[in-house]
Amino acid sequence: MAAPPADTSRLPLAAPFQRDLRRFLSYIRLERGLADTTVTSYAHDVRQCAEFLQQCGRTDFASATIDDLRGFLGELADLGIGPVSRKRYLSSLKHLYRYLIGTAGLQHDPTAALEVPRTTRALPDVLSVDDVVRMLETPDTTSPYGLRDRAVLETMYACGLRASETIGLRQRDILQDLDALRVLGKGSKERIVPLGRIARTWIERYQHDGRGKLIKHAETDDILFLSSRGRALSRMALWNIVDTAATVAGLDVHVHPHMFRHSFATHLLEGGADLRAVQEMLGHADIATTQIYTHIDRDYVREVHTLFHPRNRT
Repeated sequence: MAAPPADTSRLPLAAPFQRDLRRFLSYIRLERGLADTTVTSYAHDVRQCAEFLQQCGRTDFASATIDDLRGFLGELADLGIGPVSRKRYLSSLKHLYRYLIGTAGLQHDPTAALEVPRTTRALPDVLSVDDVVRMLETPDTTSPYGLRDRAVLETMYACGLRASETIGLRQRDILQDLDALRVLGKGSKERIVPLGRIARTWIERYQHDGRGKLIKHAETDDILFLSSRGRALSRMALWNIVDTAATVAGLDVHVHPHMFRHSFATHLLEGGADLRAVQEMLGHADIATTQIYTHIDRDYVREVHTLFHPRNRT
């Protein structure tokens, strides 16, 4: 099974998460008498969700919203975890929240309205080119943070990076001679992705005028995009950069980092890019994972046909 959406280094969970997880596992083991293998499966699923929620700024399971849990299941899908496994994750979370309602006085169940994953993957949410451009132009590039945010957004869109790949970039990963990035993807698989002139320009501006002002330590491990503490951006910080850009741009949809990746792939295919080239740039091991974007492309083609074919004109 593919790895769930969590940082490669497992951060310790906050005390409320640990408490609820420990009590829940004791309950299903001792009071419900579930087998050790089943308990281990529950523990894996619930802990992964806790890590995701913590990285999104939540302090405990009770503070999670339905959108948080949809985001968790959405990342599982984007990482290639199939519907059967996602159903298991959702089942684990439903049992957790039923336990919390019954024993901890929780007033609402954010899993109640979540749909069981379908056997066919839903089409990913995609931004229009105009919406992406509006977001790219929102950061105040007169400040070091604005330069960083502009460079982050431009890089994500130019290269179709995952969130973990973006925050893990190092300066040595910029291959200037090739005008490309070296990206360390899932399973430590390395790929080379074209960077493009505009993204390269904003990275260089950030490196020249912004990054040095964010360095707080003698060693930054060559991390490209630094936080206010001079360290690598957290997943939550990256989400905040994207969310702020969407809000300032006036978009009326919830935008998350993976939407930049989805938009990157869709816009390339709409422009006529070869599917296997897009597969290589996204780092998909199986072209079937990339083919989901061809469905969006077909919708676009049908729209163009409807609008411009002479036999469709009234």
